[in-house]
Amino acid sequence: MKIAVIQGPNLNMLGVREQQIYGPMKLEQIHAQMKEVATQNNVEIEFFQSNLEGEIVDKIQECFGDANGIIINAAAYTHTSIAIRDAIAAVNLPTIEVHISNIHRREEFRKVNMIAPVCTSSIVGFGPFGYHLAMVGMTQIMNEIQAAQEAQREAAQAK
Repeated sequence: MKIAVIQGPNLNMLGVREQQIYGPMKLEQIHAQMKEVATQNNVEIEFFQSNLEGEIVDKIQECFGDANGIIINAAAYTHTSIAIRDAIAAVNLPTIEVHISNIHRREEFRKVNMIAPVCTSSIVGFGPFGYHLAMVGMTQIMNEIQAAQEAQREAAQAK
């Protein structure tokens, strides 16, 4: 099983930018913790970060047939990108969106969420720990899908 982690604009600046909102942890540290969880669960994990909307859309599309699930922090594109929303809908993979801050307690424009309706779940406001929660959630979702597929195969063979 494989999880693709897609990080949007300015997340490469974590640990530097607005620490009062996003905290002192760097993106590399978050990814290292996620990799530990993946290793413990025998899950392959791939990381991608871009400040460019089109590159994020391309990466989501590349997940089709290559990944079993997506964890995405579309960052500012959450509030503006129909293209990212459409890409998530097109690949039809379990997708968990993560936001370090609680976007619902911030500026009005951040309360608009273009991608949430096409995501399996959203985790907001837990700081970097939200990525750990997303890993646990995605691992559970993938295990349930795998179990359902195995049950279908067994039922088909029993006929």
